[in-house]
Order: sequence, then C-alpha cells, then structure tokens
Amino acid sequence: MLSQKPKLVSPPVDVDALCARFTSRRAKIGVIGLGYVGLPLACAICDKNFQAVGFDIDSGKIDKLNRGVSYIGNIHNDRVSTFVKSKKFLPTDQFDLLSEMDAIIMCVPTPLDKNREPDMKYVVATTRSIAQRLRRGQLVVLESTTYPGTTRDLVLPILEEASGLKSGVDFFLAFSPEREDPGNQQYRTSSIPKIVGGIGPEALRLAQTMYDQFLTSTVAVSSAETAEAVKLTENIFRSVNIALVNELKVIYDAMGIDVWEVIEAAKTKPFGYMPFYPGPGLGGHCIPIDPFYLTWKAREFNITTRFIELAGEINIAMPSYVVGKLSEAMDEKFARPLNGARVLIIGMAYKKNVADIRESPAFAVMEQLKRRKAEVVFHDPYVEVIPPTREHAAFTGMKSAALTAELIQAQDAVMIITNHDHIDYALIARHARLVVDTRNALSAVTDRANIVKA
Repeated sequence: MLSQKPKLVSPPVDVDALCARFTSRRAKIGVIGLGYVGLPLACAICDKNFQAVGFDIDSGKIDKLNRGVSYIGNIHNDRVSTFVKSKKFLPTDQFDLLSEMDAIIMCVPTPLDKNREPDMKYVVATTRSIAQRLRRGQLVVLESTTYPGTTRDLVLPILEEASGLKSGVDFFLAFSPEREDPGNQQYRTSSIPKIVGGIGPEALRLAQTMYDQFLTSTVAVSSAETAEAVKLTENIFRSVNIALVNELKVIYDAMGIDVWEVIEAAKTKPFGYMPFYPGPGLGGHCIPIDPFYLTWKAREFNITTRFIELAGEINIAMPSYVVGKLSEAMDEKFARPLNGARVLIIGMAYKKNVADIRESPAFAVMEQLKRRKAEVVFHDPYVEVIPPTREHAAFTGMKSAALTAELIQAQDAVMIITNHDHIDYALIARHARLVVDTRNALSAVTDRANIVKA
C-alpha cells in the first residue's frame, strides 16, 4: 500500500508581527481609488511617515499626482509634491504592486444605477483585482459606503475563491466607512474618529492598530455589518431631516411664513433641536445615494422603508419646486414663460466653497430649464469647466461665465443654487431683474423687490 504524502499546512500568520509593522511605521499601505476619499486618506498616511502607494485606473490622475499637482481643493499641490519627492507617496496604475502591500484600502465609488439600486461594479472589479495578487499576511479594508453585508457576502467570497486563501487565517478583512466632508475646515481626515468592524477579532485588531497610527482615534464595533450600518445611519439622519425642512419650506411658503426665519428662531433653543436647512435638492457623494442602499437591502427582509423613501421623494422633488417658483415669478413679474428666458445659475458645486459637483442639484435644475427652452449659463468660482459626468454628458465642457454687471443685466433671472462665500451677492441684487434665492444667500439685502425665496 502506497503511503499518502502529508498535506503541507502553512504556519499561521503572525498577527503580532503585522501589528508591529504598523506601529513601527514600516508597513506599506495601498489606497485604491484616489478621489475625494482616497487622496486625503493617502496624504494622512504619509503625514505619519508611512509609505503610501496610491492606485487608480485613471492615468490622468496618476500623471498629475506624480507631477505634484492636486485635483482636490483641500489637498494643496505642495503637500502632494513633498510626499512624492520624498518617496512617501507613490501614485501608480500598476496594480501588480498590490502584492507588496501590508494593507490595502478600497476607496472606490458605489453609485446607484438607473433604477436607483446599488451599482457594485467598482467594488467587484477592485476586489477581483486584489484577489489576483492577494498573499498571506495582508489586511484588506473596504471604505466605500454600502449596504450591510457587502464586506462579508460580496467581497469575502471573491477574495477567498480567486486567491485560494482563507479569511482570518491567511489574510484579514475589515470595513471602515469613510467620513469625508469636502470643504470642512474644522474636521479633516486625520481628526475624524474612525469606525472599524472586522470579519473576525484579528481583522478588527489589525485594522484598529493600522488606523490608530495616522487618525485621531478608532471606534470598534462588533461586526463589519454594524460598521456598514453606522455610515448609512449617519447619512439617512441628514437626508430625513433635510427632507423635513424642505417640506416645511413648501408649507410655510404657502402660509406666507419665511422658513429661514423660523429655523433661526428655533435654533435659539439650547436643547432638543438641531438646525437643518432647506435647499434646491441634495448633492454630494453620500446623502442622495446612501439611503437607497438600505432601502434596497431591506426588501430582502420584506421590510418597506417608508420613512426613508418618503424623505428621498421630497428631496428629489426640490429641483422641480424651485424651477416652479422661478416660472411663477417670471409670469407674475414679466408676464412671460420660461421658453426663451435667459437664466444665470449661481453655483454648480453641490455645496458651498468646494469644487465637488457630484449629484449637484444644479444639474437637475439646468436640465429642467433646458427642457422648457430657457437659455442657461452658470457662474461658479470653484468650477471653471464642467467635467465629464456619467449622468449629465450634455453639459460637459460648459464654462463658468465671469460675474459682471453686464452679464447679470443681460439675464431675465438669476437662480442661486450654491451659496459660495466668494460671490458678490450685492452685485447680483443690484443688477438682477429677478433673483430666485434657494439658499437665503441674500438675507442681508434690504430692498427685496426683485428677490424671491425658493
């Protein structure tokens, strides 16, 4: 009888040794996706004397970063240049380098598809790319906002099946949601507490140890699913409260009451109230999208998320509401329709003092104006040219017009969509025939004959 060859068993991964690589700053950390989340994170890593390797499929971004040029407003060129020259930061599109990393952090988009359901193609493609290079002793962390169960039920099987390695034995997997707020000068990447949930205790320990080295603090939760739910809860909270004040705006407007005055008075109460503000619709990479990840997942459990979906309906309706207010004002003041009217949009970015146009309500407003045959131009000191977008290709290449008295006087109406600080609102109020103010940007103007709040 032939004796069977004994099966070789790999020695267990030395978790203590990997933790020591993090605490001694000897670990190499890879960040996949160098956008509004990934690039600030890579810079925070470099700030603490780690070597960060930034991966992106966009060769244009890689070229800019290697030349010391940043494309994100709150990340300055000199910071990127310093990190690249000192070799702390290596931007690359060579994904084979993933095998050299001690930790790999995924910061890729998680948009919605045309049916407002989760579009996970970027997470899936990135996970497969990692799995092809995965080796024993690596930590993998997903930061992309998603539904509870993504890390365990989607990412984990791809990594294990493609690599032949076992989570918790050969490699370690965790989820830690990004909490970026573009333009926020008070809270930056390194100063925001980090939620961490692992697939197993060793993954949690490793992820906490890593993040503790370059972020202010970590908050451990019991599972990856809990960490995924934390991020959704934070953004659903904001979505629901913004929807509430948007609905109050509509109600109070019908009653002749200024919702902005109501909010200012209400927030003088020192307890039991938190101010949220209405607007022309939701924008950004989180609030318009994240709640729908939970509504989609809830259907798996035969649960209807009526409250969340109602908030989404109210917020989605706001661009139509403000365009309707413009139409009413045009009819009342000039007895003319929007057809053929010249309209200047102030602000393309989704929030003040940033260049971020993702999901900006300005696009929905402009599309509705175009459908009603209005002639539209925009001014935004942060957005010189509208870049290519997945949903609004027709506006690609449209340039910001210089804000002059002549431009304003040539318009039938001005709509303030984004209330950037660096805009001459006095100039607008002085020369515009009609201003539809969706952000209360002209609150200090006393002569309001040509101003309509929306």
